[in-house]
Amino acid sequence: MVLTGSQIVIEVLKEQGVDTVFGYPGGTILNIYDELYRHGDEIKHVLTSHEQGASHAADGYARATGKTGVCFATSGPGSTNLVTGIATAYMDSVPLVAITCNVNLPSLGKDSFQEVDMAGVTMPVTKHGYIVKDIHILADTLRKAFRIAASGRPGPVVVDITKDVTAAKCEYTKKAPESMERINKYTPDDLKEAVKLIKSCKRPYVYVGGGAVLSGAYEEVRKFAELIDAPVCDTLMGKGVFDGRSDRYTGMIGMHGTKTSNFGVTECDLLIAMGARFSDRVIGNPKSFAKGAKKIHIDIDAAEINKNIRVDRPIVGDLKTVLNELNPMLEQMDHSEWMEHIKEYKEKYPLSYDHKNLSCPFIMEEIDKKTGGNALIVTDVGQHQMWAAQYYRYTEPRTFLSSGGLGTMGYGLGAAIGAKCGCPDRTVINITGDGCFRMNMNELATAAGYGIKVIDVLIDNHVLGMVRQWQTLFYGKRYSQTVLSSGVDYTKVAEGLGCTAFKAGTQEEFSKAFDEALKCDGPVLIDCTIFEDDMVFPMAAAGRPLTETIDQTDM
Repeated sequence: MVLTGSQIVIEVLKEQGVDTVFGYPGGTILNIYDELYRHGDEIKHVLTSHEQGASHAADGYARATGKTGVCFATSGPGSTNLVTGIATAYMDSVPLVAITCNVNLPSLGKDSFQEVDMAGVTMPVTKHGYIVKDIHILADTLRKAFRIAASGRPGPVVVDITKDVTAAKCEYTKKAPESMERINKYTPDDLKEAVKLIKSCKRPYVYVGGGAVLSGAYEEVRKFAELIDAPVCDTLMGKGVFDGRSDRYTGMIGMHGTKTSNFGVTECDLLIAMGARFSDRVIGNPKSFAKGAKKIHIDIDAAEINKNIRVDRPIVGDLKTVLNELNPMLEQMDHSEWMEHIKEYKEKYPLSYDHKNLSCPFIMEEIDKKTGGNALIVTDVGQHQMWAAQYYRYTEPRTFLSSGGLGTMGYGLGAAIGAKCGCPDRTVINITGDGCFRMNMNELATAAGYGIKVIDVLIDNHVLGMVRQWQTLFYGKRYSQTVLSSGVDYTKVAEGLGCTAFKAGTQEEFSKAFDEALKCDGPVLIDCTIFEDDMVFPMAAAGRPLTETIDQTDM
């Protein structure tokens, strides 16, 4: 059948099973929005307050559901406003397709009104980028975009379409989406050599990253840890793959990891990295990281092998596929002496905080208790992000959504909206700080306008907390531009944008406010005042060995 370019865009989205799109219209993309108007019963569109909110919402939708997120924007500033969200998705391997439109083909390259080379701008932060100037390749280009975004190591793809292509016509034939093949480059010998290392070790440690979430290897990872009788730590992106309530689980590793994980990995004789990339925030000083250990690295991206840490046995492939082959090759092992040693560390170095006053650790434990650990937690970036990772016990994957690699302040609320759209039956809670909240609080209007129930818990210390912590510890308490003294009443802002709002300054007030928030039908803000000099511990200074991790007692 003969269709216009805008009709083809909508038909391909339907082919790919897209049910929700986040975006903001404008002149060059109007033809697509006009066609979307006719398909409102098939594809829901969420009009965000800002294009960056749309890209974060598409990201949150993707992380929560495992599907590819989709966002729309017009040319020029509309498309460039997506870039931070695209980069966020790229750093955390999130499948996302950003569809933007550009000026008419004859106007390209002439500095036309709102003309931007979107594919060029985003080249460093996408898996691939297209500019479509010919309607005859539009459908297949969009299909390629979805395939690239979701295959292998996932990531964002940009498809920029000139406006005249959206109005032109050509023959369109519907196609079913291609099945995604798991990319594996390992050999049987790789697995055999890994088994030898595992069987010969005395002190194994499992280190789980975000790739384990993406591969869906949850049961396989848990079975592997049981078979080799090893403790397990995770990264920020790996939360929920391993049960946070398990005796084997030792918490996060790295800069704000537990002493147990940091010291245990330093002492192990075999480290098995699963879908993790040895980030600088994890390894500290690379020369001292697990220095005495052999290392097995399982990852789908060959480019990550030996990039930051040299390993003894790389296995390049999809983690779920690898473990389904590797686990049957292993026999039940007994490392009870090592496990007892790790248990002693856990008892000696528990996470701790002041239980007298309202604090983010208390808030996270209270949320954990009141939701039975079944909430979907989204965070912005900073101290509250680390406390949310430390004190809420994640028992399943895709329940902790946060910007890890890029560290994007302002990510949380948009992502929470996207997550709630993808998982409407889940309780979605965004943990944010006052510095982050100022960057994206306009998206409260989006949540209110659509009746999207997200609970925004604002950790309000009137400072840029994480930066202030560094200034306290490393910059002689010179608090340059980190005090937020504008006197904004965030509850009034929230109410003005159509939300319910509460204030909390004590533990009792927060507990009561959260109970009320759970009962509300629409979006809620709880403004929680905490002490300005609360710090995140444990902490290992950037670039220092993990053995130098300190906590409150060391201070």
